[in-house]
Amino acid sequence: MRIILFTGKGGVGKTTLSAATALRAAREGKKTLILSTDPAHSLSDALDRELSPEPQEIAPNLFAQEVDVYYSMKKHWENVRQLMLAVFRFQGVENVVAEELSALPGMEEASAFLWLEEYYQEKEYDLIVIDSAPTGETLSLLSLPQVTQSWVMKAFPGQRFAMRSFGSMVRGMTGIPLDKGMDELERLFDKLENIQKVMQDPDISSIRVVLNPERMVIKEGKRALTYLQLYGYNVDAVLVNRIFPETAGQGGFEKYLERQSEYLEEIDESFAPLPIFRLPHQGQEVFGMDLLQQIGDSLYGAADFQSVLYHDKPFELQEQNGGYLARLKLPFVKGQDFGIDKYGDEIVISLGNQRRSILLPRFANYLQLKGHRYTDPWLEVELQR
Repeated sequence: MRIILFTGKGGVGKTTLSAATALRAAREGKKTLILSTDPAHSLSDALDRELSPEPQEIAPNLFAQEVDVYYSMKKHWENVRQLMLAVFRFQGVENVVAEELSALPGMEEASAFLWLEEYYQEKEYDLIVIDSAPTGETLSLLSLPQVTQSWVMKAFPGQRFAMRSFGSMVRGMTGIPLDKGMDELERLFDKLENIQKVMQDPDISSIRVVLNPERMVIKEGKRALTYLQLYGYNVDAVLVNRIFPETAGQGGFEKYLERQSEYLEEIDESFAPLPIFRLPHQGQEVFGMDLLQQIGDSLYGAADFQSVLYHDKPFELQEQNGGYLARLKLPFVKGQDFGIDKYGDEIVISLGNQRRSILLPRFANYLQLKGHRYTDPWLEVELQR
């Protein structure tokens, strides 16, 4: 079973490219599910099909699902929902508001993970393609279950045994299944931890970053790559969407095309050695199976797109001696002089007439550059508080 997750800044075309990928895999005989975790749920628009919170077959070998957090909780985690409702009502929150708050923080993202865990255990599909929310929400999804578990432990202080004992008493008096809710929460955390390990297994799961040749999009893509690598997720490709053809310059787009050319070079330099796939602008609104089929063929060509396209970890950040060591894989540069500068949360590396910027986690904004060394193929940059 393979899992491929698409991420990127909002509006770059993740839904279109993930749908095109899933459709092409289905046409090649793989039983494929495309799973939308984006609350905006534009997948139904891209496929031009009505979708539901359950998987449904929309073409031969192709199934689609738009995750809905309230549907998921009511179907699979009703005791957790009742537990949260009881807590909020006990605190004096009105029923309607309590119902709205009954979804745990991060539960929108966690619902997708829990469905995914179910499908992985059942081995029902050959390939699952995840059309994720924009980058920030995707990183929230991938940092589960730690965030949700931390929140719950703060919401329910005290030992779990005491909570269960208290819950059994409450259930006996009121019928509210607090103890069963706590048991269900523990099973939920176990499932999240299991599927997180699957998502971090580079032989099973890949993440593909979708970009447009635009400054802000590229910067967010770099940051996403840094965080994903730090969290231990394998990024195996970059997909560049909506590239205007040179003929567009005849319509007054000369300056845009000039900058586009520069941005495409920056993408090649910044994301190497990852495979980079390019897709021209379609010149029209993209929806429907026919156009998605054309996009899938144009995007990947003859590439074995269902396989893991790249497997490496070219960037690491390690804690050491009260500071941090940033390690960047730069092969084939032995004996050359480096120039290293740091601006806020960005390291800028100069090598000859080339410059490369690496975006660090935001907390690194307050770290100071201490020194660097190169031991083929790793450039190591020391940062201190």
